[in-house]
Amino acid sequence: MVSVLQMPRTILYGQHSFKKVGGETSKLGNKALIISDRIMEKLMYVEECQHHLTEAGVSSVMYLEIDSEPTDLFVYEALEKLKAEFCNVIIGLGGGSCIDTAKAVAVLGTNGGSISDYMNSRKIAQKSAVPLIAIPTTAGTGSEATDVTIITDTVQDIKMMIKQPAFMPAAAIVDPVLTISSPKSITAATGIDALTHAIEAYLSRRAHPFTDSLALTAIGHIMESIRDAYHDPQNIEAKKKMSLAALQAGMAFSNSSVCLVHGMSRPIGALFNVPHGISNAMLLPAVLEYSLEACYERLADIGDLIFNETKGLTKRETAQKLVEEMKALCLELDIPSLKGWGIKEEQFLKSLEKMARDALASGSPGNNPRVPDEIELMELYKLCYDYQFTNSQTIKS
Repeated sequence: MVSVLQMPRTILYGQHSFKKVGGETSKLGNKALIISDRIMEKLMYVEECQHHLTEAGVSSVMYLEIDSEPTDLFVYEALEKLKAEFCNVIIGLGGGSCIDTAKAVAVLGTNGGSISDYMNSRKIAQKSAVPLIAIPTTAGTGSEATDVTIITDTVQDIKMMIKQPAFMPAAAIVDPVLTISSPKSITAATGIDALTHAIEAYLSRRAHPFTDSLALTAIGHIMESIRDAYHDPQNIEAKKKMSLAALQAGMAFSNSSVCLVHGMSRPIGALFNVPHGISNAMLLPAVLEYSLEACYERLADIGDLIFNETKGLTKRETAQKLVEEMKALCLELDIPSLKGWGIKEEQFLKSLEKMARDALASGSPGNNPRVPDEIELMELYKLCYDYQFTNSQTIKS
């Protein structure tokens, strides 16, 4: 197998790197569409971005209507503004929802069609996208360094995972200072999202030496710093490690793919409006338990990395210890079960078949070390509905 590593042409990382946005944008265009949300506006990040752009001689307009998870409706509204204002460069500023929306707008801006046309590569972007600079304000999705966008199709109630080279940002600016404003709940959700990216990148059937190195380094940084970042939001050293880890995890999974957690997570987000990071966290321990026998050696590698002492343990025992650590982490970070989130059991059970079908159709479960069929997926969903992070729970083989 030939290993391939793709990433943005330019990556700026470090405290106060946000100040470089003007200079980087001026290399790509002279009028920017800033795609962001009202929270970023209230935090003054949008105003700061415009200030840096003006200093570099770049004019700008804004689209700030993104609310929670990205949908095709946001994409089309922002695309209309891109065209009406004759913008030739895009800045995605915010969490994964803002950046994923910006990616979709960038591709449609030059290639046309609807975003659903690109699902499962039915339409391939032939032209380069409108140049995009991705600036994350959370340490989690890694979207700033991937060629993936996740957009909800509001007609079919499907969370589309679309992966093509054209969706890769031209540049990424990763400034840990921007993540300090994140509430604890967002720090938890996005942090475990990044951890899931890194773990699944390492377990993926498509993993290779480049992605293994990135994934393991990211896991190490996250496990060293996620608790400190959660309990002490002003801890800049912890925030720096989390931002770097999210970037590395994004690069890892973009090149090796995610697996079963993400496959199961997207239908939950589409049907029940659960934020992506939270739904990943809800599922991670149960999916690792389900997968353990098919990948205990790889899980043991991760255990050897994060635990001070595994001498005397078998690889299976180290793998099980890792699963228990994931449960303990979810407990400490106040991750709820699906029931605890408020999803009604009757509605959830009625959706099982659709969720299982949609999860399999996404392709991600096929990268998992243990690949479930539709019946197994439905059982896993049922297990996760009221999953307790305090004991061993798994479906039968």
